[in-house]
Amino acid sequence: MSKQVTSVNYGLEKIFEGAQDFLPLLGTDYVEFYVGNAKQSAHYYKTAFGFQSYAYKGLETGSRDHVSYVLKQDKIKLVLTTPLNSQSPINQHLEKHGDGVKVIALWVEDATAAFNETTQRGAKPFMEPTVEKDQFGEVVRSGIYTYGETVHVFVERKNYKGLFLPGFEAWTSDYNPEPVGLKYIDHMVGNVGWGEMDTWVKWYEEVMGFVNFLSFDDKQIHTEYSALMSKVMSNGNGRIKFPINEPAEAAKRSQIEEYLDFYEGPGVQHLAVATDDIIQTVAQLKARGVEFLPPPPQAYYDDIPRRLGTHMDMMKEDISKLQELSILVDADEEGYLLQIFTKPVEDRPTLFFEIIQRMGAKGFGAGNFKALFESIEREQAKRGTL
Repeated sequence: MSKQVTSVNYGLEKIFEGAQDFLPLLGTDYVEFYVGNAKQSAHYYKTAFGFQSYAYKGLETGSRDHVSYVLKQDKIKLVLTTPLNSQSPINQHLEKHGDGVKVIALWVEDATAAFNETTQRGAKPFMEPTVEKDQFGEVVRSGIYTYGETVHVFVERKNYKGLFLPGFEAWTSDYNPEPVGLKYIDHMVGNVGWGEMDTWVKWYEEVMGFVNFLSFDDKQIHTEYSALMSKVMSNGNGRIKFPINEPAEAAKRSQIEEYLDFYEGPGVQHLAVATDDIIQTVAQLKARGVEFLPPPPQAYYDDIPRRLGTHMDMMKEDISKLQELSILVDADEEGYLLQIFTKPVEDRPTLFFEIIQRMGAKGFGAGNFKALFESIEREQAKRGTL
């Protein structure tokens, strides 16, 4: 077990103890994807991942430039947006990057103050504070750029009683497959270029008031062929966590290099979504056609009792069932966690999802890195990108 995880998490609590958080974040409000066909993408996320129809904006609501479908599952809201004409600037993003995350929207008490605080600290503006109104009240939104063309939008909705945002209406559908047990976004991971990780760590510290509470170097995250480095950033209350990855020198090309090549720049690599019952969730996802990375070898599962140590006494899951579903297990002094990663959810090998269940552990599966990255490398080899 890694003692580093626990000690650094305690450090996070001490760092913020008694300090004033100049950018209080209440949580993740929504994540917006730019996609080539929002209607078809919405059908995929409903069918495969169990998201429900929630809200809609398009021609029928007066939007002439783009259409957006909002999907919801428990506390998770995904917005899928597609341009409606060739002149939309969204097309430039799609042409360069393909489908991917454009907006990580953060729920705040005061969107104007959040914009002023961050831009005064050096953030590049994306959206000036804007008041949006309808019969249900008003929402204030503002935004700044982060790595690549990804943006953080601050959403203030304390004076709004509507469903989602002004300009949207309820989206009702006869087709709403049952949810699969996804609860909330645990963390979101960004990939940046060579030598850029520390630059963005400093940016999150100085502009957003985040803390780097966990770090992994290429000695910890490596296989025979590839390596990467990662630092985990967290806001003051710990509700928002953004690991940032960069490539590292190795014999062959890492998954980060593959991502940067096909996304054509920095961006969001994956969303980690939490569940309370990973066995049931993953079984349902597989039955609905979601593809996961191939399993590690038998020796990985034989070694779980040794790696979990005293946490084996509290472990409720059957190891044989975890192996059947290719679910990974890791532990720290706080407890253990279970996790699994999908294959890329589009043709470019870029965006994917992680399903995670925390049983007390606060880490990110450091003990699984080698097995995970070897699985990714096997997929890279098939694509000819290793």
